[in-house]
Amino acid sequence: MKAAVLKALGSPLAVEIVPDPVLGTGEVIVDVAATKVLAYAGEVFSGKRHYLLEPPVIPGAGGIGRVREVGPDATELAVGDWVLCDPTVRSRDNPQAPDIILQGLTAGSERARRLQAHFHDGSWAERIRVPTECVVRLGPLSDAEAVAWCAFGNFAVPYGGYVAAGLQAGETVLVNGATGAFGSGAVAVALAMGAGAVIATGRNHQALDLLGRRLGERVRPVHMLVDEERDREAILNAAPGPIDLVLDLLPPAATPAQVRAALLTVRPYGRVVLMGGVGPDIAVPYVWLMRNCVTVRGQWMYPREALPRLVAMVRSGLLRLDYHEARCFGLEEVNDAVAHAAANAGPFAMTVLRP
Repeated sequence: MKAAVLKALGSPLAVEIVPDPVLGTGEVIVDVAATKVLAYAGEVFSGKRHYLLEPPVIPGAGGIGRVREVGPDATELAVGDWVLCDPTVRSRDNPQAPDIILQGLTAGSERARRLQAHFHDGSWAERIRVPTECVVRLGPLSDAEAVAWCAFGNFAVPYGGYVAAGLQAGETVLVNGATGAFGSGAVAVALAMGAGAVIATGRNHQALDLLGRRLGERVRPVHMLVDEERDREAILNAAPGPIDLVLDLLPPAATPAQVRAALLTVRPYGRVVLMGGVGPDIAVPYVWLMRNCVTVRGQWMYPREALPRLVAMVRSGLLRLDYHEARCFGLEEVNDAVAHAAANAGPFAMTVLRP
């Protein structure tokens, strides 16, 4: 089969003929129809993000395709089914505290490299081998719909944060870093889950305006100036009432002050979920946390059972995939696709490979 191979960090991807994946027990082989290119993929491949990714490797985190082969432990999947391939792979021998990888992207820890060594290759290929539990049936799709479903990950990641925080209908949510792919997805998901208002922060005026136009008047955009006190005041002025929940999705390039500006706006007994990539400590005041009884938690990805629920939200029309505008590339254009994704990051922009 054809695949895009990263032979070394810092080198361009090479499109080559590689051996087909071989089915094992507890696994499914999927013919890949479409797969998303992350905006920061180039930073991963250059080594800038210091992800635990071991070349040579076929990258690509998740995708949409059709079942080619299925193992003996599956009772519903059938050859030809359209499916979503979830890149979040968990070790099976410790359900209470599993090691986790994002297949084709990174291991979650040094110990998780053992899991990564088996599910080593991702979806930037004609076929991929995935664990049976990482395949979610989607029902009949057209080729165009397969491309649209590549946006699903933009919803799934923040949905995991909202599930962790117990988001309730009518609550006011602050999405910190709302102008990226996951941030704009977080705004849409909060609205679909019944949030009364969503405060959307970002530094890009045009992107914030786009969020408001596409998602409606419950969205309250706040242009951030990276002035902690001023930004906090702007957030509080935009909120219709106390802020119940803060979801932070800022990338590694952001500063601790940008996280803190949003975090400290949450009401007493409110919740904060950290899902971004800001590296240094954010130095939240101990006394403020204690006296306001604020819950702060980190969340990486989402529980497994979240995916079929989210699929149902899309199927019901609560979430719309057609908000996104996709630019498609063939596998031979993979390096162009990586460059395009980096240069065109923003709300509802999507770069897709079509192997």
